[in-house]
Amino acid sequence: MDNATYATLNRQSGLMNEMRAIANNIANLSTTGFRKEGVVFAEFVADLGQAEPSLSMANADARIINLAQGPLTQTGGTFDFAIEGDGFFMVETPEGNRLTRAGSFTPSPEGELVTPDGHRLLDLGGAPIVVPLDAGAIAAARDGTISVSGNPIAQIGLFLPTDPNDLTHDGGTRFAAKGGVEPYEGANIFQGFLENSNVNAIGEIARMIEVQRAYEIGQGFLEKEDARIRSVIQAMSR
Repeated sequence: MDNATYATLNRQSGLMNEMRAIANNIANLSTTGFRKEGVVFAEFVADLGQAEPSLSMANADARIINLAQGPLTQTGGTFDFAIEGDGFFMVETPEGNRLTRAGSFTPSPEGELVTPDGHRLLDLGGAPIVVPLDAGAIAAARDGTISVSGNPIAQIGLFLPTDPNDLTHDGGTRFAAKGGVEPYEGANIFQGFLENSNVNAIGEIARMIEVQRAYEIGQGFLEKEDARIRSVIQAMSR
């Protein structure tokens, strides 16, 4: 197998990875707080020795998360919260604390605000937020301060990863920040709203078509190379 075939196979593998990312983005068009992902193509150059030219191949294993703001939708839910600007909510999971933009919460039987999966919402100090079960009117200020009948009881924590490049998708709408997080106060929290996915359907479909065409071109090249090699083998065996 020659170098051109190796390079094409690596390219095809990268295009498949990008197609999977696009398919996942499209599948989450309606997922609250979802952040679309893309694939990063990089050049890998191998030194084949002084007698041979270097071999350049594509590498597309890394993914990049698009952190652009998604549109806000009014729900009227008392425990629905949307972030306008940067920052993430922090929730407690069995794997550790995770960041999310999905702001749909409900009180647990103990009064703790939890996600639909049962993960507890944390305040600025990393403690669970508890709302009295017999609470009166509940309101949330733009800075995340939750009040019951006008009396503050907790403040929703907003956080940013210390290094945005360390942010990795941890499944669903949750993200892990391996480099740590820091409190953030530069955003507004809206009660009774949820942030929609930031995936643009038309843009993703257009990109899917581009990737599919690029893959078909590579597949056509591989088929022609296969036919060429077969014909050479047949000619040499006569």
